[in-house]
Amino acid sequence: MKGKFITFEGCEGVGKSSQIRLLSQYLDREKVNYCITREPGGEPVAEKIRNIILDGENVSMTDECEALLYAASRVQHLIKEVKPRLESGQLVFCDRFIDSSFAYQGYARGLGYEFVAKINDYAIKNFMPDYTVFLNLDPLAAFKRKGGVDKNDRLELSGEEFHAKVYKGYLDLAEKFPERFIVIDASGEKMQTHEKIITELRRRSIIK
Repeated sequence: MKGKFITFEGCEGVGKSSQIRLLSQYLDREKVNYCITREPGGEPVAEKIRNIILDGENVSMTDECEALLYAASRVQHLIKEVKPRLESGQLVFCDRFIDSSFAYQGYARGLGYEFVAKINDYAIKNFMPDYTVFLNLDPLAAFKRKGGVDKNDRLELSGEEFHAKVYKGYLDLAEKFPERFIVIDASGEKMQTHEKIITELRRRSIIK
């Protein structure tokens, strides 16, 4: 593949959407050939699966069902959206990817790394990110900054203990894959975090 695949990860409320928006503005100014997408979703069928996953009324969804829905959405998104863009030479930035499944379903839900890896075999074999930008901020601070929990988001309603496990999962993943993870301290002002991201992407020659 000709393009580069960069993912953004972090706990709920850490500021991924804001940072991706600031990055998009920077890339537009620099006239970079890129696209921004998201998971779950990023493609019409995958977006429908997203709605099922995040619907606050689906409280009876099993952990296994949740993990499999994420994997199904991911394959659809990769084949229909990500693959063609990478083949055309674009930089692809994705808001969440496989590491979210490891952190949320593997670690926090207790399904285990191997279970998540097995059901995401297609993604792991064909589309592992070149780099993963991890916005490092603990969930309590992140929720406080965003103004609390979204009552319509099933995952945000999972409780403090769950989100603490998600955070620990991310820290373990960053330690497991140091060559891929770009760990960014996201505790400061958003423009400070933005500058850190730009610096690290430049340092790795992802952008100029």
